Amino acid sequence: MDITLEPLGGEALKTLWKSAFEAHRLHRPESYYDECLAENAAGTRITLLALADGQVVGCAHLKYTSSYPYFKDKHIPEISDMNVFPEYRKRGTANKLMDEFERIVGLDHNRIGIGVGLYKDYGAAQRIYCQRGYVPDGNGVMYRDIEVVPGQTVRMDDELVLYFVKELDYD
Repeated sequence: MDITLEPLGGEALKTLWKSAFEAHRLHRPESYYDECLAENAAGTRITLLALADGQVVGCAHLKYTSSYPYFKDKHIPEISDMNVFPEYRKRGTANKLMDEFERIVGLDHNRIGIGVGLYKDYGAAQRIYCQRGYVPDGNGVMYRDIEVVPGQTVRMDDELVLYFVKELDYD
């Protein structure tokens, strides 16, 4: 199975992406897809669709301006919302997406960032990021991009995140 990467561009790819996500019970509001398409057209986001035999098997985004304050303040582009459908995992799809984003960012930045959830469902992603040279950014755990302080109670869900950075070879 050959995985190809296709940048999001146009309504046809948006519809293909949305249909694939809905088929895998990954629900997003219509406005999410429209916003991503508009940001891709404006050059503030790059959305890559991973395709196998013309079907979407995964997706990830590169946001040049992160919503996470540390990345935003330091001008660190962020890989976000990476999803590879379960039946296509362990085939290098996530690594292929990350390779391309690191290549793109490395053209004009010296660091790239990514956030990862903390519960077991994110275990494979946590391992991949560490194996690829990503290290925690040193700011601790965030909930909805706000620092979790000692003694604070937060919900263990997709919004509880540890952010990582990787140094790139940009000169």
